[in-house]
Amino acid sequence: MAQTETAPHEGTPVSAGIVTAVVGSSSSFVVVLAGLAAVGANAAQAASGLLTLLVTQALGMLWLAVRHRTPITLAWSTPGAALLVSTGAVTGGWAAAVGAFVVTGVLILLTGLVPALGDLIARIPTSLARAMLAGVLLPICLEPVTGLADSPAYVGPVVLAWLVMHRISRRWAVPVSLVVALVVVVVSAGDTLAADDLLPTLTWTTPHWTAASVVSIAIPLYIVTMASQNVPGVAVMSSYGYQVPWRETMTVTGIGTLLGAPFGGHAINLAAITAAMTAGPTAGADRGRRWQAVVAAAATYLVLALACGALTALVAAAPGDVMQAAAGLALLGTLAASLAGALADEDGREAAVVCFVVAASGVSILGVGAAFWALLAGLVLRPLLSVARR
Repeated sequence: MAQTETAPHEGTPVSAGIVTAVVGSSSSFVVVLAGLAAVGANAAQAASGLLTLLVTQALGMLWLAVRHRTPITLAWSTPGAALLVSTGAVTGGWAAAVGAFVVTGVLILLTGLVPALGDLIARIPTSLARAMLAGVLLPICLEPVTGLADSPAYVGPVVLAWLVMHRISRRWAVPVSLVVALVVVVVSAGDTLAADDLLPTLTWTTPHWTAASVVSIAIPLYIVTMASQNVPGVAVMSSYGYQVPWRETMTVTGIGTLLGAPFGGHAINLAAITAAMTAGPTAGADRGRRWQAVVAAAATYLVLALACGALTALVAAAPGDVMQAAAGLALLGTLAASLAGALADEDGREAAVVCFVVAASGVSILGVGAAFWALLAGLVLRPLLSVARR
């Protein structure tokens, strides 16, 4: 059933698109940079990855929106970036991580071409996918707490900005806190930032494939992206009365991920939260013109791509735990939604909790990260614990 749309919240397609891009990128770019750095990217490679994600998602949005006259919004996989933070370096280093991104792109592409693969992903209980994501997010979301204790002078203003803006406008709480974090970095870094570091550049990395990177990164990244972004994205669009061309969208995002991987892009997908900003009444009263909001958002993303070098340099120069704290604040909403979804199914609650705990532990066994073992444990224990309850 489509959501009821009320006139007081109506805006224009162009303004809605610009706000969508600004909020969408500023709310999580630090998570993306942290994730790429965690799996071995240096500053130039991380900046290249952020630039690539912005460009590929913008081009994909333009293709889908103009072709179908539908406000289909794409985004980078923020849950996937958080997964990279928790996974850390794998055997083979950054090149192996890039190889895993390529595999993820192939899997997303196959989802559009082979319906059976999408059906297989749909059979994974939502509660387990959400529990795995919640476990991945927990250590990151603890950063504001530990950062406030260790570096109150740096982290305090960021947390305070988030709290104040949360009372005024939840939509802008994270972007404003990130702006404050960047101000703290600029003030503390002074003139140590080199002008050459501020220019956006693309950096090619030849992919390398290892079993550990495929199991630790590619498979969990694909599952998290599908379960936490693509499926909810379709639901959000449906709630506003729009039908997403599923196979074509998966093909476009799969190709975008595949082509962007050697330049550091981990995954692009359907937007979930920001989709409501271009598909809802904030994009205008005329439903037939809301696709123009996506065009405006795509153009804004391309402009923002020019700032990737500067943003990466600022994050690299950040003192204390200020940027980690900002990332944790950015993901609190996602953590809350993931926990709610993980525990909603009473019959599979124990298995979901086990999945959550294993993912949060951060253990690595046989070179394979915790996210894979968490999902495996949940899938094995779910039928056993369900039978035991009966």
